[in-house]
Amino acid sequence: MSLPLEGRSAIVTGAGRGLGRAEALELARLGAAVVVNDFGQPGRDGSGAASATPAEDVAAGIRAAGGRAVAHTGDVADHQQARELVELAVAEFGHLDILVNNAGILRDRMVFSMSEDEWDSVIRVHLKGHFNTTHFAAAHWRARSKAADAPVYGRIVNTSSEAFLAGSAGQPNYAAAKGGIVGLTTSTALALAKYGVTANVICPRARTRMTADVFAGFQEPAGDGSEDRLDPLAPEHVAPLVGYLASPAAAQVNGQLLVVHGGMVAVVERPRVAAKFDTKQDAFTYDELDALLTPHYADRPAGETFAAAEVLGLKHE
Repeated sequence: MSLPLEGRSAIVTGAGRGLGRAEALELARLGAAVVVNDFGQPGRDGSGAASATPAEDVAAGIRAAGGRAVAHTGDVADHQQARELVELAVAEFGHLDILVNNAGILRDRMVFSMSEDEWDSVIRVHLKGHFNTTHFAAAHWRARSKAADAPVYGRIVNTSSEAFLAGSAGQPNYAAAKGGIVGLTTSTALALAKYGVTANVICPRARTRMTADVFAGFQEPAGDGSEDRLDPLAPEHVAPLVGYLASPAAAQVNGQLLVVHGGMVAVVERPRVAAKFDTKQDAFTYDELDALLTPHYADRPAGETFAAAEVLGLKHE
């Protein structure tokens, strides 16, 4: 019996550690040949000297288990290095089928304290990094489709965050970047559908190097056999969804957002129009808007915004 991704090739960015590593291993387990990308800086804020070791170790582990993998240690936020990443996949495996964008950094601070560099660096790695790889992968698939005069196989899985959905007061740069990734994904999904390519976005929750302090107090209870169970915040809870979205089985899943963690997947519905007001004149006036909107918001719960904070309460039942 063949594996679901047998004969497919994949790129996973930020795959030297944490979520990306688990995703690369899962794609390889499902039969894909994998380009393991990681710039290798030790600091979760993107600090420290780049290192080839994280990417090379994961690629070596895949090969040791009988799979096919190569390492790429470039910076996906650099346009040319992102091009080289896609070219490497094509050169090594003949074509690219799957792109998983996961690379990112954190530089948390309240909006009134955040520096320009803290803003720019996070937007650069997350949002520009996702765009760069998507751009070159999309061009590859479009060219293949035109040459064949038929749709090709292409899958994009992008990584957003509950920080975008729920709002995160101390992460304006990160939340903005992750919201931008959702917009990039839905636009890409519509643009590439005719070529046979799908693009979806996940909001994972996992204990990784980037979130070590965030989830420091969320430990599995000891003494009841739970020590033999998988940590509910383990990246391995996220990786199977990435494998599914990368597979032929998910051909009808496109432009979707899913929250995933701890044995749970939640499909998030697109925004709906809650109310609509029409002017009784040629154009709204201040007084008319005051008469319509002020009562509409008067009885709303304090602190309720467009953010969907309820996603933070989702859990496996």
